[in-house]
Amino acid sequence: MPLPHTMPAGARIMVRTFDGVNEVTHRQEYRDYIGHVISWDGQTLHLMRDAAANGSRPEMPVDISADNILVLKPIPERRVRPLQR
Repeated sequence: MPLPHTMPAGARIMVRTFDGVNEVTHRQEYRDYIGHVISWDGQTLHLMRDAAANGSRPEMPVDISADNILVLKPIPERRVRPLQR
């Protein structure tokens, strides 16, 4: 997949990366990241990964090498849901 030359900071994207081969099943494994672009220099994507919706993982910065990116696509912002009582 050809990667873009520029990405606007603040854009929300989904990135799928190759994560290796499972030692037991011998199948390829992938890892998905959803977050906001901090910067992109054509070699490394600096992403602020979104916190998990269920609260199990906080927001965190992630650096992803262009060599590991398989899929990259823009996605809409999360819907804001009202607090339930």
